[in-house]
Formats: sequence, structure tokens, C-alpha cells
Amino acid sequence: MEIGGFQQTTLLDYPEHVAATVFTVGCNYRCPFCQNANMVLGKEARIPEQQVLSYLAKRKGVLEGVCITGGEPTLQKDLATFCYKLKSLGYLVKLDTNGSHPEVVQDLYDAGLIDYVAMDVKAGRMKYAPACGFEENCELLTITKSIAMLMECGVDYEFRTTLVKGLHTVEDIEDLGQMLTGAKRYYLQNYKDSDGVLWKKKEFLPFTLSELEQFREELKPSIPSVGLRGEI
Repeated sequence: MEIGGFQQTTLLDYPEHVAATVFTVGCNYRCPFCQNANMVLGKEARIPEQQVLSYLAKRKGVLEGVCITGGEPTLQKDLATFCYKLKSLGYLVKLDTNGSHPEVVQDLYDAGLIDYVAMDVKAGRMKYAPACGFEENCELLTITKSIAMLMECGVDYEFRTTLVKGLHTVEDIEDLGQMLTGAKRYYLQNYKDSDGVLWKKKEFLPFTLSELEQFREELKPSIPSVGLRGEI
């Protein structure tokens, strides 16, 4: 595994569990509002996998789970092997993904190697390409397949969207409601400007609390469980 970051303890990344977070290097998207630019571009120094596993072995009984995020973890060729090692240590495993490789997620679940999946749904269908940093269609059929797979395969899951004023609109919210109708849980995450943002633009701003609450109310008929995350 190409590991570029390791957070030894988190109460936020794995719902209802004390966990550690492993950040993998590299991503196939270039979302302009991404907070992990160095990780996406492969600029972070690598952390030896064994160093991470040794720490986790010592923290068994204190930590309950490990969140694997990125970058995009499903690009890692030895992801399944790493998940197996985590499961062998007795950990729950949460995977964060952009949904671009549903077959990888399905195989991990079928093998009993993941317990929870968080999929980032970037925008409504008309905005998906620019939200991923592309000029043309960003594999919408694959994204649709990933959404359906998570809702049907039996794994515990959540969908989430980072909302950016200057990119997302009310029309996106309406379309997201259609794309995710019947989802178990969905989170709206507010954009936060930082030095780690991939593409800093002045017109990228967070939404206000009242705006986010309005979006949540608009989504509730399609997705009963909609939560808010991030600084507001």
C-alpha cells in the first residue's frame, strides 16, 4: 500500500467507533475543491505499511476500526491484502471511495474485508464532470452502478457530497435527490477553504447554515436520513 498519511486516532471518520485513518496516495479525479491535494498528486512522503500495522497491533482493544481513505483507495493494487491484515488484527474496516471502481468494492465486501463504505457523490449529473475536474462526462454509468451496488449488496454505507457555493446549485440538490432516492443515509458536507485545496478559487465559498438546512429539507422526501457535516 502506498500510504501518505496516518491519523492515529479519530472520533469522526468512522461513525460510532474510535478509529485510526490511513490515507492512500493517488487519485483518478481532480476535484477542484479537494482538501487533500498533496495526497491526490502523490506529493506526500510514504509511510511504511509495517509501521502502520505495528501501531495498530499495539492499539487493539483501544481502537475499534480503521478508515481507509485517500486519494482513492481502490486504485491500490494490494488494497485487499491490506484489508485482510486489518481484519486479522480484529479491526472493523471502513472504506472511503469516489465510486469509480464498484467491482473492487464488491469484491472486498464479498470477501468479508470491509464493514462500512462511504461514497462521495460529487454533484448532480449535469455537473459531475467539472466537479471531478474533467471537461467531459466522468463515467456517470459507473457512478450509477456504484450507487446501486451499495444500496443492494448488504454492506453498511453512506453517501456524502461536499457542497461548494460557486459550483453546486439548487438544481444539483434536486438531481442528487433523484440519484440517491431510497438511500440509507446521506450527508451534506460544507466546503472549507484551506491550504490543502487542490484548486483555490475566490468564488468557491461555503454555504450558510440556513442554506444547508433548506437543501436538507428538499432532500428529505427522497432520502429520509440527511445529515450536515463540516464547519458552518
